[in-house]
Amino acid sequence: MTDQDWMAEVRTYVGKQYGRVYAWDKVNAPMIRQWCELMGVAVKTNKEGKTIAPPAMLQVWCMEGPVQNNYPPGSTTENPYEVLKLIEAHNFPSTVAVNSELTFDRDVVEGEDLYYTTRLEAISEEKTTALGTGYFVTQIMDYFSIKAKNGEDEKVGQLMFRVFKFRPAQVHTPAPAAAGSEPAMPKIKRPSPGVSDDNRFFWEGVKQGKLLIQRCKSCGDLHHPPGPACPKCQSFEWDTIESSGKGTVYSFVVMHYPEVPPFEYPNPVGLIELEEGVRLISQLIGVKPGDVKIGQKVQVEFVTFDGDLTLPQFRPVA
Repeated sequence: MTDQDWMAEVRTYVGKQYGRVYAWDKVNAPMIRQWCELMGVAVKTNKEGKTIAPPAMLQVWCMEGPVQNNYPPGSTTENPYEVLKLIEAHNFPSTVAVNSELTFDRDVVEGEDLYYTTRLEAISEEKTTALGTGYFVTQIMDYFSIKAKNGEDEKVGQLMFRVFKFRPAQVHTPAPAAAGSEPAMPKIKRPSPGVSDDNRFFWEGVKQGKLLIQRCKSCGDLHHPPGPACPKCQSFEWDTIESSGKGTVYSFVVMHYPEVPPFEYPNPVGLIELEEGVRLISQLIGVKPGDVKIGQKVQVEFVTFDGDLTLPQFRPVA
């Protein structure tokens, strides 16, 4: 089969519609409040007094359970990503998410039952990029509320999701090991944080052993994570204050699986409430996972990894 033949077969999938994937639970106020709390935004209600879900939660409601592809009863068993496997079979093994776009038809409120359907929208011509050569695959997920309008399902939003299925431009081939020796395993480094113009001051402060908090010059509000505008008054004028680094464990999780090098497991991660009033997420150190407690006092420590990456971590104190 020639390259044109197999791709022509793959393209027959374009336009294919996949069945429904239901949400496990109704849109509900407790989850909305938790989301708003973590994002630092106010909970809103509509004129009927129902809690409004933040638009960015749309994708979250229909996510699978903790077990892979653990979807609610009645959901489709079709694999909407089957075309990626077909492309992979022709020596395009790598996948990278390129971009996604959420659009919203209206607010979603507590009490609604949601589902989405998937449509394979497009497969590009073969493209060559810095990553390698391959195909851009675009899918559209349409979200609906069950019997929300006149007893009929109503579309509430849409997600465009695009990936690049490619053959890497450069494949690393390890040097052959000396006779009688085991090949050396490459050292896996901790991933570096994403640094932008909005949060650069924070990470530069961390390198200097300072925990800096963004402060609005207009209303004095302290907030984290950093952003271009004050979430309270929308002012673009801000400066920073240096935190004492003292706080308490507001909430926490203990990561067990999947185990991702170079982290050690079980891995306790805390939501730390600083004594200045803001909260941030950080790894907890110097404590057994089973000994972490809500309200536990902690102090920041600046830990350097691999010689050039410094992260703020928190250790329990008496």
